[in-house]
Amino acid sequence: MEMNLVKLYVIIFIVGILSMTGYAAKSYYTSTQNTIKTLRENNTKLEIAVDTAEASTKALQADIAKSAALNKKLQQDLQKAESYGDELRSKLSKLNLIVEALTDAKVLEGKMNGATAKLWREFMADTGNSDQPALPKWLQPLDAGTASESSDPGTKDKDTNSNSPKSSTTN
Repeated sequence: MEMNLVKLYVIIFIVGILSMTGYAAKSYYTSTQNTIKTLRENNTKLEIAVDTAEASTKALQADIAKSAALNKKLQQDLQKAESYGDELRSKLSKLNLIVEALTDAKVLEGKMNGATAKLWREFMADTGNSDQPALPKWLQPLDAGTASESSDPGTKDKDTNSNSPKSSTTN
């Protein structure tokens, strides 16, 4: 009987060892599957983050290229404006406006009003107004019967309308 009892204990011991090994294997499998699930979720989040970062990088590169092009255009426009300013300074240094105003004020007034109207239209076009911009009130054509007086009291015609075709030259 002792032999049977030893065999029974050995069998119980072996079944216990196998049960513990089976439980440990099941626990290991479950924890491994949970780890794999977590890693998949994290991988998906990382892929989304990488895609977002790549899209942001592409957008930034496009913005940089656009800014560089705009900067180049602005630089060219600045050079044009500076050369135009130099040209105007050169023209003004050659003109003697006081003598011209005293000799023929009417023609000078027409030139000045015409040039002002031209600059006004260019300014309006440059600021985005693509329609034919209206002239400011002080450059509007005068109504019939109303005329402002010229600064030269010796002139017979008091009409200072710069839109009239009387002046032969315009700048």
